[in-house]
Amino acid sequence: MKAWILLFLALALPLGAAAAEEGSKDAANKAVYYSLNPPFVGNYALDGSPRLHVYKADIALKVTGTEAEAAVKRQEPLIRNQLVQLFTQQTQEAMSTQEGKEKLRQDALKQTQQVLNDEEGKPIVEDLLFNNLIVQ
Repeated sequence: MKAWILLFLALALPLGAAAAEEGSKDAANKAVYYSLNPPFVGNYALDGSPRLHVYKADIALKVTGTEAEAAVKRQEPLIRNQLVQLFTQQTQEAMSTQEGKEKLRQDALKQTQQVLNDEEGKPIVEDLLFNNLIVQ
């Protein structure tokens, strides 16, 4: 009886190790949404008008795997800088329409991918999402 138990344990250990390895591979290829915190808040469309225009944007970046997430985390200050510059260049017309907001999202994605391509050698970020975009 003990021999059967030992044989079973000897066969089960490699199967358990293979399952654990497969689980870690799945985690490495899993989509992750990395939130850029704190949210972006600032002024835009400073075209000489007396009215102050303010935006607040909660942004999440879609990446695949823990290595990509770590690369985004390393480059976050540079990404944030580029996005702040992009937001401050927007006009009131662009920020007040759905089409303008979608163009801003696409431009922000391109800027983010360009930063990561320059710094890490590949674009890494698959998508950029506005979890919240408020303009006044």
